[in-house]
Amino acid sequence: MQTSRCCFRQLWHVLGLLSVLVLSGCAGVSTTKTEESVFYPALPTPPRIQYLARFSSSNDLAADNSSFKQFVVGKESSSSHLVQKPYGVAVHEGKIYVVDTRGSGYGIFDLKNNRTDFIHGFGGGKMDKPINITIDTNGTKYITDTERNKVLVFDKNDQFVRAYGRKDQFKPIDVAVINNRLYISDLYHHRIVVLDKDTGKTLFTFGTPGSKEGELFQPTNLTLSADKHLYISDTGNFRIQKYTLDGKFVRTYGSIGATVGKFARPKGISVDKTGRLFIIDAAFENIQIMDKTGTPLMFFAGPGDKTGNINLPTDIVIDYDNVKYFQKYADPKFKLEYIVLVASQFGINKVTVFGFGKMQGMDYSAPKPE
Repeated sequence: MQTSRCCFRQLWHVLGLLSVLVLSGCAGVSTTKTEESVFYPALPTPPRIQYLARFSSSNDLAADNSSFKQFVVGKESSSSHLVQKPYGVAVHEGKIYVVDTRGSGYGIFDLKNNRTDFIHGFGGGKMDKPINITIDTNGTKYITDTERNKVLVFDKNDQFVRAYGRKDQFKPIDVAVINNRLYISDLYHHRIVVLDKDTGKTLFTFGTPGSKEGELFQPTNLTLSADKHLYISDTGNFRIQKYTLDGKFVRTYGSIGATVGKFARPKGISVDKTGRLFIIDAAFENIQIMDKTGTPLMFFAGPGDKTGNINLPTDIVIDYDNVKYFQKYADPKFKLEYIVLVASQFGINKVTVFGFGKMQGMDYSAPKPE
């Protein structure tokens, strides 16, 4: 009986300590967000970009990144990650979708319901080496698979619908959905293949192997701009190329090199509504921003496992429609215009989310020339 009373007292003491930690936040434990804000450029320069959050496991769905959360759920390990080796990333209606090249499927971070899911295809929708994901306005998902050499289509409920791709037709890396057309980057034939979205019929192709303007070598990621142009990461030629939707060459951005405005391994690309280009360099492990004339504006992020770091980044997405899910991560004075999601194949930050915006009360006018 005495032993039971002793155990009860010990248990009561532990529960009391926990309630103190929860209610008062003593002993260094806080229930509020304690991560230091990371801005680019760093304060006191007026910042344009803030690191907001990372998504690697289900633990990251909680807005609170405090030490108390870590006390409750434990320290995260790589084995707890929802996706092990991402490539493509997308966001649609409050959900982040991440393709896992190692897990043969795609993970879902549901921001509205604070839960995760993982989709494994089977039968005709089996994913051997999925690479990228593009989501149409109606929620239809297009997954490129470089092992099966097909584009797999899943509906808004993640049910397999159909597959595009005949033998030796293409080795697809990315898909851009534009009206009733699918624009597919073909790594094997160094070209862009354009299909009818409904029938899968080839409408036309453009791009020939080479390094001259308008020629392609190992095209990877694609994006569509607000002015209805297609931007292509011409990875093997260390540059970005811009085309009309009819396949006519417009211009080139960047070239091989190790200085600002040049690239070693360009991969993901996205363009905001003003024409700014956000370009991932997987070799330098950063993101460069250029204006629509090709003038370098700034670069941000970098390799490592600290806040805001990226490791072998692959894909980048700009999104205006889901900002409301991320404003809570931002500094109270930093007003978001849009979010920027970056996928990394290694490190603890599988999906890193940044916000583009302005700090209230700071002067963003360009300095006057002397």
